Amino acid sequence: MSCPSVSLIISTYNRPDALDKVLAGVLQQSSAPLEILIADDGSGEETRTRLDSWAHRFNGTLRHVWHPDQGFRKTIILNECVARARGQYLVFLDGDCVPHQRFVEDHRRLAEAGYWVQGRRCFVKERWVKDFEVDRISVAAWILSGRITGAAKALRLPLPIVRLNTAQRGIIGCNQGVWREDLLAINGFDEEYTGWGIGEDSDMGTRLYHLGRPRKFVYAHAVVYHLDHPSPAKDHLPQSLARLQATIESGKIRCEAGLNRHLTSATNP
Repeated sequence: MSCPSVSLIISTYNRPDALDKVLAGVLQQSSAPLEILIADDGSGEETRTRLDSWAHRFNGTLRHVWHPDQGFRKTIILNECVARARGQYLVFLDGDCVPHQRFVEDHRRLAEAGYWVQGRRCFVKERWVKDFEVDRISVAAWILSGRITGAAKALRLPLPIVRLNTAQRGIIGCNQGVWREDLLAINGFDEEYTGWGIGEDSDMGTRLYHLGRPRKFVYAHAVVYHLDHPSPAKDHLPQSLARLQATIESGKIRCEAGLNRHLTSATNP
């Protein structure tokens, strides 16, 4: 299947200033997604107000999917968005990752039955985040001045560099493209993961591998600019890594606590 309909799912939690920059980037896309779903893990009223101010600029395609703040429950709100999504192909973006203007176009062209796509990210240093406007700065100049790091992942080239593999290295949730039917087959994200960092994204990718879906590991296309910030605590990391290792070793495809919890109640207005 070529050029599928795309639902863009953007996760966020209490970073409205960063989300503003991300939505500005989405508004500039060369190929607009079918819809944009904001997977909000319990942000406060300021985020809701900002999203209300953006809504009219997206002509009804922006939807705010929210649940109360009860700690890290990103997997749950992502599954809720997957359940509601109308696109054939789901592209995941974090609310602190500004997309290149051809980000959606690239993901749409990279989509291929039997595979999922893992894009990369470069990093805008925290000191310069407030000044970063992807349509007003020279990325090359920012790389040379040290404001953006990860140069190999910062520049979009005329052709993508694609490696097919089933490796664990480099699985990140902030830049992924997955067929919705494949997410249904693996039961989406495992909601047993709690805490920011490694775990839930790698688990999902691993179960896609077990389903027989290798990844397209992509450089030079589907570029995003991560707006750096202090890292939250990772006290949960040993438990998450142990859970991930169990998934790797078991060969399981479906998680128990996942997407099926949301399908019957989901609405697609």
